[in-house]
Amino acid sequence: MDHGTHRTGTAHDHTGHHGSHTSGASWATAAKATLHCLTGCAIGEILGMVIGTALLWGNVQTMALAITLAFVFGYSFTLFAVRRTGLDLRGAVKVALAADTVSIAVMELVDNAIIALVPGAMDAHLSDGLFWSALLGGFVVAFLVTTPVNKWMIGRGKGHAVVHAYH
Repeated sequence: MDHGTHRTGTAHDHTGHHGSHTSGASWATAAKATLHCLTGCAIGEILGMVIGTALLWGNVQTMALAITLAFVFGYSFTLFAVRRTGLDLRGAVKVALAADTVSIAVMELVDNAIIALVPGAMDAHLSDGLFWSALLGGFVVAFLVTTPVNKWMIGRGKGHAVVHAYH
């Protein structure tokens, strides 16, 4: 069995590729996993902020909805991808939880901290440049912080490494 081949199609081969190597996962693999996660998080978070703002909710309620939807959309991207491979719903949910929980949590912690720390960003409206610059800046910082986390996890057969068995 060639453990050096990236996509051989079996979980055993792929685990061998990412699992016990001391060099770990590549930065490209980690960046791709982080970008995948960030896409779902960003969609959920922006949608939550738009809904909370439209309903005239306060910052706490809006942020809670945005974070909840970030997790929902973050998980759903992985869930739908592994379901297409034929995995049953229960198995797909387990894979999505294992693959994305740490990544989404780190991302949400970082980008929401950035928004909270930028003066005036929490009270900015959707039409304000400050809102969008703080949000996008938070996403960039979250990507930069989460990518090494994902690299470390994938290199140990955790996080997004569990999804790669289904590609």
